[in-house]
Amino acid sequence: MLNRFRFILWLALLISGFLAGVAWKSTDTWPHREKPATEADSTVAGEESVQPRNARLPGSREASPGSGLTPQERANIKLFEDAAPSVCFITTSNVRLDYFTRDVSEIPRGTGSGFVWDLGGHIVTNFHVIQGADRATVTLADRSTWPAKLVGQAPEKDLAVLRIEAPREALYPIPIGSSEELRVGQSVFAIGNPFGLDQTLTTGIVSALGREIQSVAGIPIRDVIQTDAAINPGNSGGPLLDSSGRLIGVNTAIYSPSGASAGIGFSIPVDAVSWIVPELIEYGELRRPSLGIDLARPQVVNRLGLKGALVMNVGPGSAAERAGIRPTTRDRYGYIQLGDIIVGLGNNEIQDNSDLILALENYEPGDVVTVRLLRGEKEVEVRLKLDPAK
Repeated sequence: MLNRFRFILWLALLISGFLAGVAWKSTDTWPHREKPATEADSTVAGEESVQPRNARLPGSREASPGSGLTPQERANIKLFEDAAPSVCFITTSNVRLDYFTRDVSEIPRGTGSGFVWDLGGHIVTNFHVIQGADRATVTLADRSTWPAKLVGQAPEKDLAVLRIEAPREALYPIPIGSSEELRVGQSVFAIGNPFGLDQTLTTGIVSALGREIQSVAGIPIRDVIQTDAAINPGNSGGPLLDSSGRLIGVNTAIYSPSGASAGIGFSIPVDAVSWIVPELIEYGELRRPSLGIDLARPQVVNRLGLKGALVMNVGPGSAAERAGIRPTTRDRYGYIQLGDIIVGLGNNEIQDNSDLILALENYEPGDVVTVRLLRGEKEVEVRLKLDPAK
């Protein structure tokens, strides 16, 4: 009887343990157990439940075009958009004749920049951009391409004027500013085609004023603007603008010992451009007033240890002859008798031929000026009326 009772008790404990184990396995402690779905987690069958990365968070605002730009950035963008239609791309080439086949071929020569001067189709660029070229082509901002004709050139100022037969509605003359009131530190903007890259804007400041660079003709260009706006090959002839988008200079050269932009560029001031370009359009060259003399080469004057512009010849009936200026001659024994050496013109000191050429730019034909001469050991003054250049 006792044994039967023990067997029943043992069996009851065994069954209770089995039931307890089943109940424990069904609890939430198993890691593969899924959570009951909530209303927030429920999705339509087959629909992706992961939120996309670019989904906006609740309460966020969608960015509008142009948002985040500073006032200065917006001003720069407007300046470029307003000025870019005035800037053009210039390509030059040479024509070659094959002596065996007699075929004519066109060989690319170089590229540069320029800008529209007026509605007559006149394009201003650097002289060195078109120097030695047989043909030039102008590409406007609207991508239209036009053959260009050379109207005038001034190698001593590194400026040239081309003309294209484009319709007036395709031409956007650039606004003309002034370089007289420029200050070191003010912002400047250069637009051009460096390395053939169309319509590129670079920014910087006026680094210095009153610089002097050498022109292709060997005559100094004075009062040049120095800027740190990046000017690279292809920028030559393009405009330098102030913060109002007005022309203040023509980009002409860079200082580059290595051949790359070193952060020092030079621009011809617009106050000089404003009188040079009209003369090139009207006459094809600069028409300075003339003294009617021929000057000795600078090497001759330097070898003699003198300063000034030595007169070699005096033109018959010229202003110099009327004023009694003496040329260099030979005496009866064959010895050279030095002529007058010009050491002053008006208020300008004359150290060499370049000084005299630049001093004459301040006058018009018909003006009466005082010329100071070194005649032998004495300094004398004469007054004369300037002739028009021939």
